[in-house]
Amino acid sequence: MIRKISILFAGALMGATAMTAFVGSPSGVANAAGTDTYRQLAIFGDVFERVRAQYVDQPDDKKLIETAINGMLTSLDPHSSYMNAEQTADMRTETRGQFGGLGIEVTMENELVKVISPFDGTPADQAGVLANDLIAEIDGEQVRGLTLSEAVERMKGDIGTSVDLTIIREGAAQPVRLTIERAEIRVPSVRHSLEADIGYIKLMRFNEQTTVGLEAAIADIKEQAGDDLKGYVLDMRRNPGGLLDEAVSVSDAFLENGEIVSTRGRNADETRRYNARTGDEIDGKPLVVLINGGSASASEIVAGALQDQRRATVVGSRSFGKGSVQTIIPLGSNGALRLTTALYYTPSGSSIQGRGIDPDIAVEQPLPPEIMEQMGITAEDLAARRGESSLRGHIQGAEESEEGSGSLDYVPPEMADDLQLQYALGLLRGTQTHAAFPPSQETSAAN
Repeated sequence: MIRKISILFAGALMGATAMTAFVGSPSGVANAAGTDTYRQLAIFGDVFERVRAQYVDQPDDKKLIETAINGMLTSLDPHSSYMNAEQTADMRTETRGQFGGLGIEVTMENELVKVISPFDGTPADQAGVLANDLIAEIDGEQVRGLTLSEAVERMKGDIGTSVDLTIIREGAAQPVRLTIERAEIRVPSVRHSLEADIGYIKLMRFNEQTTVGLEAAIADIKEQAGDDLKGYVLDMRRNPGGLLDEAVSVSDAFLENGEIVSTRGRNADETRRYNARTGDEIDGKPLVVLINGGSASASEIVAGALQDQRRATVVGSRSFGKGSVQTIIPLGSNGALRLTTALYYTPSGSSIQGRGIDPDIAVEQPLPPEIMEQMGITAEDLAARRGESSLRGHIQGAEESEEGSGSLDYVPPEMADDLQLQYALGLLRGTQTHAAFPPSQETSAAN
């Protein structure tokens, strides 16, 4: 069921980008630049030579060029960037699902490193790093003035060594200072369990192991449950995304037919559609999908496909809203270009960019007062959405609402305290009822 497509999703990862996907060299040559463009390039060359000749210290030419390239790309949107040869090699390793570092996914906002999400159980997660934290200093050095790639590089290091982070947390009176020991990050993409008569599957992210892990989880649940299985919960809360081909394969595992997702680029002839093949891995059993503000990119593709095709009922809160596609373009020995080349759309034709997926059944997960105090979060913070639409320079989505995308991404450590999960289990067992469950096939978006 695994399909290989040269596209990737999501922001930069701390320690590794578990999303390696490449395309070949560009087949065509970019449109010739006009006279004014060449004049501007001449100005750049002039400035470059002035800096080399007159700056107070001797600058590194390679660093100057890389910084200039990244400046151009980051001015486009938060997810486009340049990766040198070392960073490109790191990304290839990360796609395999294991890497070294702290275990957080980050992006850039207002010249600071913004945490999208820490991975469960990693050093960053255990140290108390939270989604939406802004990293202001790394080992005492100001982040302002650094590119995202440079900041990520400074947080990487040998296993067993430590890094000091100074974090600005909304609602906290003082900066939060953490010392985190680097470790080899082995983040499993799939976890599962049998909750009495319900199969529970949690997808942490979409790397090369996700579809294989999903199929193994379903097989194990079936073997344990036998004929007593009432349905499945697919939990994609706090899942920051990953590979498009894995999102397509995961969606395909639950669908018999119909469109999964389409991607639309600059030109109409660049539209690509991905459709399901016959074969439902869970044999038509009821399915509930859980999402929240930490569900981004590839996880939104899966949720959108299963929702639009009326295969599953989506429960939780509005997702992050990252609906753009990044293509990795190799530059030979010079690294690679990560460039936003398209937006993706659900089967009904809805854009996720800057808007997110709205659940069929909204179930909020409140933060206990003691956790709010520990995190430095106020009631006003809870009311504010923190999604793609809050990122500086994000691409404006066609259906972006004033309300914005994203929501709280808190998931309690204990299942008994997890209201969203307990609601999903109640739907499948019949102790909870709602008009959206099971989804009506009469309004299916399949075609």
